Formats: sequence, C-alpha cells, structure tokens
Amino acid sequence: MKSLFKVSLLAATVMLAVGCQKEEEPKVEPAAQEQVQAETGKAVHFKTEDDKAAYAIGVSFANYLSTSIEKPAEFGIELKKELVLKGIEQAFAGKAELSEEEIRAALEGLDKRVAETMQQQAVEKAAAAMKAGDDFRAEFAKQEGVTATESGLLYQVETEGTGEQPKDTDTVQVHYKGTLIDGTQFDSSYDRGEPATFPLNRVIPGWTEGVQLMKVGSKYKFVIPPELAYGEQDTPTIPANSTLVFEVELLKIEGDDTQATQ
Repeated sequence: MKSLFKVSLLAATVMLAVGCQKEEEPKVEPAAQEQVQAETGKAVHFKTEDDKAAYAIGVSFANYLSTSIEKPAEFGIELKKELVLKGIEQAFAGKAELSEEEIRAALEGLDKRVAETMQQQAVEKAAAAMKAGDDFRAEFAKQEGVTATESGLLYQVETEGTGEQPKDTDTVQVHYKGTLIDGTQFDSSYDRGEPATFPLNRVIPGWTEGVQLMKVGSKYKFVIPPELAYGEQDTPTIPANSTLVFEVELLKIEGDDTQATQ
C-alpha cells in the first residue's frame, strides 16, 4: 500500500518556499489590501505569473493534505487539522517537536493501521456479499422454471430458440445485461447499442457453461455464484464474492451462415 503521508521533495520545497515568502513579503496596510480586493474581487492579488504559480502550489498542497486527512477518517482514524497546521508552522520555524525518526515511525504506524482496517473491512464486506448471494440464489431457485446445474449455476428460460447450440470452442454473438443482486447494473451491450462477440472459452465459467445450454434465438436469465464468476476478486463495479445476474440473448454462432440474428 502506498503511504498516505510521504512528504515529497516538492512538498518540502513548497513549505520552504512558502516559509521564506512569508518572511520576506512586505507588510501591506489593511486599507491597501481592501483596495486591491475591491478592485479585483479577490482577496489575493497576483502581480506576476510567479505569484500565481506560488499560490497554485499552495492550493495543490492544501488539497493533498485535505485528502490525506479525510481518507483515514473513513476508517475511524481522526487526524486533527489544527495539529497538521501546527506541524507545518513549527517545521517552517525550525521547531518541530518530533525527530525525523519519530515522524517516520508515526507515519508508518498510521499506514499500518489504515491498511489493517481496510483489510478487515474488505473481509467483512466479502463475507456479507457471500451470504447475501447465498440467500438470493436460494430464493431464486424456488421460482417457477428455474433449473440448477451441478456446478451451482441457476438459469431460467425466458424465450426458447430453435437454432443450434454452441460448443465451448465456438465464438458467439450475444446481447446481455449484467447486474448485482440488488439490481445495480454493471454492464450492458444494450446500452452500448451493439451486441458482444467473444469465444465461449474466454469468459467466466458461468457464461461458458450457461450459453452452451442455449439455442440460437433463446433468451435466458442466469444467476451465477461467485465461484463461477469473479470469486474473491474485488473491482469498483463488482465487489468480492458477488453473485451475478445476467439476462442473455444468443443471437448467433460465428461462422454459421445459416443462422439469422434476432
């Protein structure tokens, strides 16, 4: 895991530059400052491109710090902003109250706590997804017309076609929609406006097995357990241990010119 709080050479240079600028910047009388603000509509007046660049660096660094503070908060770790600012202030003044070794140890400890918390949450989330999927499949299996295969794949025939059935070595053309068990859609050839074409032996096992059960012209609903889908793999759209639901239309087996698409 990348450290959340590694201070780069650029960041250190920024702090030094801002500190020097603070020391060297001439004092501006309140009346003059108010006049500048009134004329520009802004509290900060940039006389040169260097001024604007300096300000931009400060904003960028502040945004980085805000992210560094907010991320641990998602895991119940409170990092007080006033202490972050105090650390910057004292570092500028050369009066930091922690040694380099203590700073390194504190940040490494933070990274470790965040990583451990993330791992624990991931385990709990995956376990919850597994149980929810088990419950969903148990209920779906009770519906009329649902068949279970030996592997655990569940399917329901919505439309039965009359064409040929593909083999696992065939390339097929399909329309499909994929959702999680709560109905959240993660993929759809319908939305893309064109069917998908792929070799049956290059997709998840649930698809390889399920599509072979279909005849061209068929539309099936598949409920695929995680071991036949993406298992413990966690992605932004498909959480680990997810049961997946697919509506699939088999349009064509590639290379079979006698079959028409729907």
